[in-house]
Amino acid sequence: MSGGIFDYSQYRLQEITDRIQEEIDNNNTKPEWYNAQYWNGYRWTDDTIAEFKKGIELIQKAKIYMQRIDWLLAGDDGEDDFHRRLKEDLKKLEKNKYDN
Repeated sequence: MSGGIFDYSQYRLQEITDRIQEEIDNNNTKPEWYNAQYWNGYRWTDDTIAEFKKGIELIQKAKIYMQRIDWLLAGDDGEDDFHRRLKEDLKKLEKNKYDN
């Protein structure tokens, strides 16, 4: 595995976005651990879900930047590769945003 300058912390960001996405996917559904004392059938408003989605996008961009900078600082990529791959990764993220 390349990089390591940031102790691979960028991968923790993926775990965070996955957890936020779980919250979005499970919004307004009765969880398996349903207990009326702890859950009343309503969680987050549409406005809050929209902000969660914005947060996911920003965290994904941060992960991309961390990965590309990590590889540059570790010597795995040169500056030309850094700029090319950063552009490619951001373009791919934007494409996936519209494919979903």
